[in-house]
Amino acid sequence: MSAREEILGRLRSALADQPPVPEVPRNYRHEAGLSTEQLIDLLVDRLVDYKAGVAVVTEDELPGRIATLLAEAESYVVPDGLDPDWLEEAEAIDAQAGTRSRRRTDAAGSPLSVAELDAVDAVVTGSAVSVAETGTIILDGSPNQGRRAITLVPDHHICVVRVEDIAGIVPEALRRLDGTRPLTMISGPSATSDIELERVEGVHGPRTLDVLIVR
Repeated sequence: MSAREEILGRLRSALADQPPVPEVPRNYRHEAGLSTEQLIDLLVDRLVDYKAGVAVVTEDELPGRIATLLAEAESYVVPDGLDPDWLEEAEAIDAQAGTRSRRRTDAAGSPLSVAELDAVDAVVTGSAVSVAETGTIILDGSPNQGRRAITLVPDHHICVVRVEDIAGIVPEALRRLDGTRPLTMISGPSATSDIELERVEGVHGPRTLDVLIVR
């Protein structure tokens, strides 16, 4: 008998005389019933309240807005599955200035070290699902989002949210997610008020969060 089988056997034995688990009532809301415009307005309101930067842009405007947000960055990292069109204008600016590309790519086969990530100013990613009611952006490690580390170490996170990926409430969002994937939930920039009730930003993640909602 393996250690795993022995442990599971002990658990089954300990639970053998327990009553069956009662059915859990699920009479909470399952749908928000909001229109697309209402979802956008609610998500923007929550993100602004969390002190995140927010802009609603078109697909054509997206590369220019990303380039503007990266203007002060000496370097930035992207996951290897990010749409290259999003970085078109940022790359063009580097080329026009005659400087080497500021972009670093974090690939599954050759991930950047923590020290390398710590030297990077910003990160650009996509997102899986966002919850309008809570102002929460959820990443699931898909190719356009990459490893969790790249969104936690750099000081500035630029996150792209597509309108069709906005859910009204948490139950709606969870139905769209694969619970076996590594989920990261972001509600505004990293901050805490634990120490003397003073808000301190950038404690366990990016100090600045910019969200670009693409419609």
